[in-house]
Amino acid sequence: MHGGVALTAYLVNESRARRPELAADPLAAAWIPDADRAGVTELWQGYADAVYPHDDLVVALRGRFIADVLAETLAKDPETVLVVCGAGFSSYPWLLDFPAALEVDLPDMAEAKRRRAAELTAAGTLPPRDVRHLGADLGSAADRDRVAQAVRELAGGRPVAYVAEGVLFYLPPEDARAVVALGAAFGGAALTAVSYWPAAASGSRVLAGQRDWFRSRAVPPEASYLTHAELVALLDGPLLDLGPEDLQRRYLGGVTVPESELIPEYVAVAG
Repeated sequence: MHGGVALTAYLVNESRARRPELAADPLAAAWIPDADRAGVTELWQGYADAVYPHDDLVVALRGRFIADVLAETLAKDPETVLVVCGAGFSSYPWLLDFPAALEVDLPDMAEAKRRRAAELTAAGTLPPRDVRHLGADLGSAADRDRVAQAVRELAGGRPVAYVAEGVLFYLPPEDARAVVALGAAFGGAALTAVSYWPAAASGSRVLAGQRDWFRSRAVPPEASYLTHAELVALLDGPLLDLGPEDLQRRYLGGVTVPESELIPEYVAVAG
């Protein structure tokens, strides 16, 4: 089992797979190879016991909301190109028929995703899609420039739907803000959707437990937090900004688990 930030991709994927109907992601379980499934299940349960048992709820809700806003954007303009930073094992390019997509993650993760996508496409599990995989460190200004150049080349003037999911809080503050605003370097993003931890939740008991768990697994325990006002300034306009309780109301009709018991992940959408 991989360590470091890459292991969070396995946790996220297992969480999506546990709530496929809520996440609206029937492909979630397929990304983990059979040989790794027992290890990923054990990892997820260890995280649930040590940190909190509701990651499936939080991850499913954020994925569902992002998928829904992407579907709305694609319906408005079928020429829209998809860009996902911090792609992990997300399924968006195969759930929605974008004409082209670019997925960006750390080099080892991007290569693992490319190989697994090829296997699943060959097996008929994934529909054929034009998806490119780019290895990059979003904490590097030079790599962010490289991402922007790759997006401009892929888009060729078409509108871009830009997603930065599950990545901002692992970056130093200056880099996190630069990733939020990266869509401006694409020639303009028709949609930007970012997930983040709000500054007001920096004292969260659940986040403190996660930091302790991360320290033992080579994941940087420090995190970046953003405010709604910062996001409005970075994205130059009004936002739809929803937290875990808002998303529960939206998709479950009410709050089943209070935010104080959850990783306080918010999703902000501009465009």
